[in-house]
Amino acid sequence: MLRKHVEFRKQKDVDNVLNWQPPEVVRLYLTGGMCGYDKEGSPIWYDIIGPLDAKGLLLSATKQDLLKTKMRDCELLTQECHRQTEKASDRPMAGEAVPRQQGLTHGFRAEAWASDGTGQGSLDENTDNQAGRVACLGHTHRLGALSPQFLCMVEDNYPEKLKRLFVIKAPKLFPVAYNLVKPFLTEETRKKIMVLGANWKEVLLKYISADQVPVEYGGTMTDPDGNPKCKSKLNWGGDIPKTYYVRDQLKQQYEHNVQISRASSHQVEYEILFPGCVLRWQFSSEGSDIGFGIFLKTKMGERQKAGEMTEVLPNQRYNAHLVPEDGSLTCSTPGIYVLRFDNTYSFIHAKKVSFTVEVLLPDKASEEKIEQLGGVTPM
Repeated sequence: MLRKHVEFRKQKDVDNVLNWQPPEVVRLYLTGGMCGYDKEGSPIWYDIIGPLDAKGLLLSATKQDLLKTKMRDCELLTQECHRQTEKASDRPMAGEAVPRQQGLTHGFRAEAWASDGTGQGSLDENTDNQAGRVACLGHTHRLGALSPQFLCMVEDNYPEKLKRLFVIKAPKLFPVAYNLVKPFLTEETRKKIMVLGANWKEVLLKYISADQVPVEYGGTMTDPDGNPKCKSKLNWGGDIPKTYYVRDQLKQQYEHNVQISRASSHQVEYEILFPGCVLRWQFSSEGSDIGFGIFLKTKMGERQKAGEMTEVLPNQRYNAHLVPEDGSLTCSTPGIYVLRFDNTYSFIHAKKVSFTVEVLLPDKASEEKIEQLGGVTPM
């Protein structure tokens, strides 16, 4: 598990994600934020989904930008948990082998759900100075498709960060939504989820002081100007202007167009001669989503199936029919890299995919670094 986590951080450049800024539309319209601390000093994070324009986000930002933003949130919460742990000098540091009841500083995560779609969400806490979160339901099934991938990322790379999860004002469809994501949660995580009834405000105030909860959620906290929603800390989203819709703006010219039959895939190969070269790609699909992954061949001169090659970039499904996808990969190993467009999961529909791929040679700084490491350098 540790080896996978190290590889995850390296592949996603997690150490630098806090220096990355999400696209403007995500910064302005992705709801939620960090606001307040529970009675044990744990930070609280709110995901306010009621006013979230899910369709607008999907048409304005890539799936990878949305996932990277949530990964950035996880890093922000982890950083804040560490700060709180350091402040709690009279309590053991996170990670020390002491019983939970001895008073480890807990992080708090909360998410709230409302049946009218204006205050949906739920709240959750974490152990070992974990973070809290308040979220509101109301996202469409398409945005919900990101949830399994996000939950897997959290479970695999931020384990035991969840302290407790409260679901408040749950709509009637909550059991359906929960059953969709339940398989991606560990048993330990499921035990921390609490669905609250009409007395949710009283229950929350058992764990969080009133002055740390916005008035909007039953507390006494307001912004300096008296705003009960604490908009200086929490983003309440809203309808996204169509001027942000990427698909309507971009008429990208691609170098290649392919028709991928149902239950089939399409592979393109690129030879990388030197470590440090960069593969850069852009692609879009028509009609529906498409899978995409990158592999390194283990046998030269013959076509290999995905399972026979070394996976470099895990295969995932992308909503490239809504927003064109782009990305890059720094190749640490010379060899034949295979970019694979996957439609094997679709037994009915063929997909048209348009794409452009570039291979960039290492820059001077990369060459010097490679040389220092004793690697091969271009002649």
